[in-house]
Amino acid sequence: YNPLFLHGPPGLGKTHLLAAIANYLDANAPALSVRYTTAESFTNEFVAALKSAGAEGFKARYRDIDVLLIDDVQFLEGKPATEEEFFHTFNALRDAGGQIVLTSDRLPRDMDGLEQRLRERFEAGLVADIAPPDPAMRIAVLRKRAALDHLVIDDAALHLIADRVPTNVRALEAALIRTVAFSSLTGRTLDVALARQVLDDLYPER
Repeated sequence: YNPLFLHGPPGLGKTHLLAAIANYLDANAPALSVRYTTAESFTNEFVAALKSAGAEGFKARYRDIDVLLIDDVQFLEGKPATEEEFFHTFNALRDAGGQIVLTSDRLPRDMDGLEQRLRERFEAGLVADIAPPDPAMRIAVLRKRAALDHLVIDDAALHLIADRVPTNVRALEAALIRTVAFSSLTGRTLDVALARQVLDDLYPER
């Protein structure tokens, strides 16, 4: 699928997926040249290249590769010169057989500030949405984080956190960290009563 376009609200792991793709390719296809960047960094590099007469070097960095991973592509909206450059970069890379993976917080069709021709190219491959984690996934994330941090925490407390914070993984981990910090400061056990006390203000019971 080229391009692969991943979209969803912040905190659901889009950047993590790009990093996973890069790591996978590094481990399994080391001969491939892979470039990861954000749309903001692409823009800043492009502007700097124009100011320093380094346009050809900039083009080489982004076109003479096998895989291009671009995070937060919505940042290109409202920047005509950068959009123009990215349009040609996209075409050159795809025509040469390179793979493009993009992430955004919106569907291509909802990016009103982006040129139509770019939106059409973004929609030409596979557009996949990253949905908020379901209850089972939220529990799995919390258990994994607790294991990585060597935390001794009541399973009922993890279920309570997972129930109260359904939006995204970033907020979920932040709630766990807040509970752990409160336990450390007060000397109380990491149990469901503590978790409830910590979360009541920020995440009232639904």
